[in-house]
Amino acid sequence: MRTFMARLLTTAALTVLALGGTAGPATAAPPSATTVAAGYSHTCAIRADASLWCWGDNTKGQLGDGTTVKKTSPVRVGTATTWASIDAGTSYTCGTQADGSLWCWGANTRGQLGDGSTTNRNTPTRVGTLTGWASVSAGDSHTCATRTDGTLWCWGFNRLSQLGVTSSVYYATAPLQVGTATNWAGVSTGFGHTCGTRTDGTLWCWGDNGDGQLGLGRLTAATTPAQVGTGTTWASVSAGYAFACATRTDATLWCWGDNGYGQLGTGTTYQTAPVQVAGTTWSRVDAGFNSVCADRTDGTLWCWGNNMAGQVGDDTTTNRTAPVRVGTATTWTPQHVTGYHTCGFRADASLWCWGNNANSQLGDGTTTAHLTPAQVTF
Repeated sequence: MRTFMARLLTTAALTVLALGGTAGPATAAPPSATTVAAGYSHTCAIRADASLWCWGDNTKGQLGDGTTVKKTSPVRVGTATTWASIDAGTSYTCGTQADGSLWCWGANTRGQLGDGSTTNRNTPTRVGTLTGWASVSAGDSHTCATRTDGTLWCWGFNRLSQLGVTSSVYYATAPLQVGTATNWAGVSTGFGHTCGTRTDGTLWCWGDNGDGQLGLGRLTAATTPAQVGTGTTWASVSAGYAFACATRTDATLWCWGDNGYGQLGTGTTYQTAPVQVAGTTWSRVDAGFNSVCADRTDGTLWCWGNNMAGQVGDDTTTNRTAPVRVGTATTWTPQHVTGYHTCGFRADASLWCWGNNANSQLGDGTTTAHLTPAQVTF
């Protein structure tokens, strides 16, 4: 879905992004690096100078520029040059700064901003006073983040137990610790489920499981983190709308859950346990609104699944049940995110976006969709 999630990427560390994001190693806030995050209809990116820029839909204040006016091209968010990571949810955005502080803004009807209220914010609002936040993942209406001490915290909507704390909490307006484990490596939020990796290489998921998106071999939900199989070589995970994908340390790629658009990349029906996507050179995967993109170690980028808005980037609007290569470039980095639109960085730090552009989320000053990558200037 990031989906309902957007996801996050940095050259210094693969941290979580939305719906999603990808869950990678939990480290201290990374140094300034080019980073991009895609929400339902907005986009944000951190430049190499650690300044933050956003564009697209701004109805809920998700661009953070102090207004609720749509922006057709990138606008700078404040004056700070200390942004370290960014992730975009459906209609809100969260990011960390170099001092380890955490900030969120945009829609807040379920407390997903974590500031103790349900009030929408159109400028970055700090989540508590603590530092030491390592990574953040913004989903549809819930948010999760890891800290440098290895703990995991979630807040926002919990109707489907996506917070992993207790089913008795309908929503939380401030961070709640998930269990007592202190070895969380990364986390990724989907629509109504969440997945995370631990430093021992294990994979855990919880929340809604109506389509098998928890990967537990069943369709019943989990109110607290449940281990996916017994493997100890999971490297990263990305939770999509009602599915998820993950990489292992041997560079294999695995997906599970809903497969209505071919988003599992296997050409099969829905799966309640991880199934392997062909290939053994996968680097990082990002699962969005029923679309998926993953880069390979040779610098190529591949996408599949829902392609109704051209988000697969193959110059068609045909859904794809197996990975298709995006163009001929061999300079794509692990910094890519997908939803109803897709964006990715190349090795020269240029940013390219394609897919749905109804709210100018491609940042080219228009509302015209692109079926292949188009460069963003900012």
